[in-house]
Amino acid sequence: MADVSKAIEALKEARPPATDKFTYLTIIEANLIPEVLPTLNEILQDAELTQELGWDLIYNLVNMPESEACLETIARLGNPREVILKVLETLEILDSDDGYQSDDEGDKKPESDPTATPTLEQKFITLLGMLAILHKRIKTKYPSRFLAQTLQTILRVYRPEQQMTASVINLVHSLSIRKRPTLPTRKSSVNVANPDQDGDAYKNAPDPEADRDGKDEEDPSEGAIQQKMLLSFVTCVLEAYVNGNDVAWAARLLEFYNPERMVPGKQTLMAAFRENQELQARDSIVGQLVALTKDLGPLEPKLLVHQLCNGTINSDPLRDVDEIPNPDDIPLSTGGCTCLVAYWVFSSTLFDADEPTPDMHVFPEHFAILDKFLQDDAEGQINRSLGTIQALVAIGLWLQANDRISSAPNSSATKNTAAVDDPTSDYMAYLHLLTLIAVYHPQLHVRNAASSLAGLVLHADPADDDRLRILYDLLENCMFASLKACAITWLREELIAAAPKEANGTKPPANIFAGPQALETVQYVVFPSMAFLKELDAPQELVDYLVDQSQFLVQAVNFGLFLWTSADKWKHVLPANLDATVKERWFEPLRDAISKLDVKQGGSDEYGQLDFDVSVLRERMALLEQAVGFRASEGSEKA
Repeated sequence: MADVSKAIEALKEARPPATDKFTYLTIIEANLIPEVLPTLNEILQDAELTQELGWDLIYNLVNMPESEACLETIARLGNPREVILKVLETLEILDSDDGYQSDDEGDKKPESDPTATPTLEQKFITLLGMLAILHKRIKTKYPSRFLAQTLQTILRVYRPEQQMTASVINLVHSLSIRKRPTLPTRKSSVNVANPDQDGDAYKNAPDPEADRDGKDEEDPSEGAIQQKMLLSFVTCVLEAYVNGNDVAWAARLLEFYNPERMVPGKQTLMAAFRENQELQARDSIVGQLVALTKDLGPLEPKLLVHQLCNGTINSDPLRDVDEIPNPDDIPLSTGGCTCLVAYWVFSSTLFDADEPTPDMHVFPEHFAILDKFLQDDAEGQINRSLGTIQALVAIGLWLQANDRISSAPNSSATKNTAAVDDPTSDYMAYLHLLTLIAVYHPQLHVRNAASSLAGLVLHADPADDDRLRILYDLLENCMFASLKACAITWLREELIAAAPKEANGTKPPANIFAGPQALETVQYVVFPSMAFLKELDAPQELVDYLVDQSQFLVQAVNFGLFLWTSADKWKHVLPANLDATVKERWFEPLRDAISKLDVKQGGSDEYGQLDFDVSVLRERMALLEQAVGFRASEGSEKA
C-alpha cells in the first residue's frame, strides 16, 4: 500500500509545470501500476497535457488491466492524428508480439479476475473502440486518407474471432453515414464494449490541428469515398470470417432441399444451428456484417454478379485505396462478395429473409465464377478459402433447386471454353470444377454437397449421350476412387430415371439409358479386368490397391447387386452375357485376391480402415454371389 501511495504522490507532484513533459512521461511509466490508473485518468482530464503526451502512453496502458478508462480519455482529449498513428502502431506490434492468441486459444481472462493481463483479443477491442472515437474527431479536407490507413492495418491484424468481429462491426457502425436502428439483442449475439456509442461524446476535445478559417472544410466527395472504403472493408471482413468459421451453408441447404435423406434420430446441421449458442452466434455475426453492407451500399445485385463473373479476383482491395479519388474505383473483395451472394440465397431460403435475388444461372455465371477461383492451383485455393468455396457450392445448390441451369434454355450453356464445338464441354468442365471441391475440401459436409451438386447438374444436361460421355470419362480417367464411386451412383440414377414408372405405366422420354447401350459402353470401366491382381508380387501391393480403390470397388459391387438381384426389372438395360463376362474378368480375380489377404496385422489406422473396407467388400461380394450366382454361367458349372 505504501508503494501505491508513493506512486500516486509522484504522479501528482511531478505534474507539469513542475517537470517538463518528457520527464513526466518517464515518471508515469516508472509508476504505472493498476492501482494508480484512477489517479492517472483524473490527471489526463487536462486536455492540453493529454494532447502533449497521451499518445505515448497507449502501448503501456493497453497491456495493463483496467486501463480502458484512461485510453478512452486519451481518445477523447488527445491529438486525434497522433493518437490514431500510435494506436495503429500498437496494433501492429501487438499482432507480432509472441504470435497471436485469442480468448478461445487459452490465457483467457476470467470474469472473476478483472486484474488479469488482457489478451490480445481484448487489446484489439479496446484499440478499435478508441479508433471509433478518434476518426469522428478529425476535421480535415480528406479524412479518408486517415481512414484508409486504419482499415488496412485492422485487416492485417484482424482474426475471425467472435469478439474481434463484433468490435469491427461496432467501428464500422460508428463511422458509417447511414445507420439503421440497433436491432434487439438475441441470446446468440456477441456484444463487446463500444465507448463511442456508450460514452459521452460531449467530452471530446476539438481537433487541435483543424483549420479555423474553414480552408480545410471536408471535401464534398468525402462522404461517398469513406462509405465505399467501409463497404470494401466489410466485404474483406465477411470473407475472412466465413473462411475462418464453418457456417455450413451448403450442407444446410442440402438438408433443406432433401429432408427425406436425413437419418432418423441423427441431429441435422439445421437443428444444430438452431440449438447451439456458439453456432447461433456465427449466424448472428454474419447477419450483422451483411446488414452493414446494406447500410454502406446499396449494392446492385446485377452489377455485383457481373463483377464477380468478369472482374479479376481481388483479395486485397484496400491496398491502394488511399490513392483513389473516385468512390466507383474502390473495389470490393471478390471472395466477400461471393459470400454475400451465398448469404442472400441461403437466408432467403432457410429463414425466408427479404434478401436480393441474384440474376444468375449455373451457365454461364456460376461456371465463370467457379472457373475464376479454381483454374489455377485448385487445391491451394480451396484450402486457403474454405468458406468462399463452400459459398460457391451453396449458390450452385440454390441455382439448381430453382431450375436456373442455363440462361439460354435452347443452348448447351455458355460457349466460352476452348472446345466450343463440343456440346459436353461446358457441363464436363463445370463438373470437373465441382469434383475438385469434392476431393480437396477438408470438410466432409462440403465435399458431400459438392458431389451432390455435381450429380444434380449432370442429370440436368439435356443431352443423354453427353451425360453418358461424362460418366465414361469420369470412370475411365478420374484418379480418385471416391469420384468414380459417385459416377456409378449417378449411372444408377440415370437408369432409374429412364425406366418406366410402375405406378401409372408411363414412360419417360426415350434416351440412351433406357436400353443396353449405356451399360455396353461403360461396362469395362465400371467392372474393369482384375487379372492384374494375380501378377502382384507382394501382399503390400494388394494392400495399397485396396486402400486406394475400396470406395470404388464397394460401389461397383453394390451396382452389381442393383442390376442382378432385380434382373427381371433391369433386363431391358443388360447387354447379353454381361453377368458372365463380369464374373470372369472382374469378380473372380478380385474375390481370389482378397481371400488370400489377411489384413488383421498391426494396429495402425491404415490397416484398421483396410480391415473394415475389406470386410465390407467381402460381405457385399458374398451377397452378390449368393443372390445372383451369375446366372449365365450357372448352367455350364452344373454341366
